[in-house]
Amino acid sequence: MTNRHRSNKALGNDMFLESLELVTWNVNGLRAINRKGALDEILKYDVIMLQEIRTEVVPLNVLMSGYTIAAFPAKKKGYSGVMTLTNVKPQNVIKGIGLAEADEEGRVITVDLGNLYVVNAYFPRAEDNLERLHFKVEFNRAVEGFLSKLASEKPTVICGDFNAVFDRRDSSVWDETWPGLTPQEREWLNHMLQLGWVDAFRALHPNDVVYTWRSYLRKNVAMRIDHCLASPDLKGEIVRAEVLRVEGSDHYPLYLKLEV
Repeated sequence: MTNRHRSNKALGNDMFLESLELVTWNVNGLRAINRKGALDEILKYDVIMLQEIRTEVVPLNVLMSGYTIAAFPAKKKGYSGVMTLTNVKPQNVIKGIGLAEADEEGRVITVDLGNLYVVNAYFPRAEDNLERLHFKVEFNRAVEGFLSKLASEKPTVICGDFNAVFDRRDSSVWDETWPGLTPQEREWLNHMLQLGWVDAFRALHPNDVVYTWRSYLRKNVAMRIDHCLASPDLKGEIVRAEVLRVEGSDHYPLYLKLEV
């Protein structure tokens, strides 16, 4: 891996990034993943987006890593929350999307890196009986409006645990009453593609069957529910997208390289 700071280019008084390496990972508990030593395996990229951190406490190794830390924990202790680490200080940090219920759960944090917005999102799960599907749909619409505003200003990428698949290739099982597989959730993701947003992994791997999450309870159940969507103006700037086989969570990290 190249040096974290090699890709930075100073323009005037601002810091911009030419080549950007990002990783997004639902860690299923920041303290738990850190105790396993797995977090250290990804502390080498330009931007690291963590979901489901479940804590307000930043581990010492992260504090000492040299990254700028932007965290948005949930109000409810031990629940949800997102954290973004960047190797340059963001020009601005935006916590939330203006949807009260989602913001109380610490679901979205955005960093402005000068010539790029990077959005870290932990989408709600519709739940096994779909009791939160209505909220998921409302959240999706709020995210869409939020992204539209950001992308009108500069290139934007949103990465995270979307808790939903695009199509049948993205799941080892198929039941449209399952959370993440419902028509409502899939329709919104594909609606974003129709608006010009790019599924970064699928753009480079059009035929691959790869999953980012696997069930601890049902060994045959796995899905690709962690995504990076890039705004239309970044379509030609996606250099690499890979699922990293780093163990420790029920999710695998997703790696993305952009030339911006």
